Amino acid sequence: MNETLDWTRGGTVVHYQQCPSCHHLWYFERDFCPACGHTAPTAQQASGLGVVHASTLVHRAPSDEFRAIVPYQMVLVDMAEGFRVMGHAQPGVAIGDAVRCEVRQIAGRAVPYFLKDDHVA
Repeated sequence: MNETLDWTRGGTVVHYQQCPSCHHLWYFERDFCPACGHTAPTAQQASGLGVVHASTLVHRAPSDEFRAIVPYQMVLVDMAEGFRVMGHAQPGVAIGDAVRCEVRQIAGRAVPYFLKDDHVA
């Protein structure tokens, strides 16, 4: 994996994997390609840019830590590289909006947080 740590390991970026054999790409880290079974996927750092695919406003939080911040917005984002990520979003982000990701501490956890990005085509 890149020297810059993925957000799931305490870093500030989003990584994805790609198969050098069939070129399939995916978000959740695996030791093999889910499409062809190749056992040497490569890790890539995502640009952080994407487009909102779906959005919801959460009113019933899953834990006490998140109850303190309800309501909050969750989104599914189609990343520019071709995979989809779920994360928190600034209020008012809508389906079809261009966004950029940054990793933020929310309710004591590092999570992807999407901001509207008017500079993305």
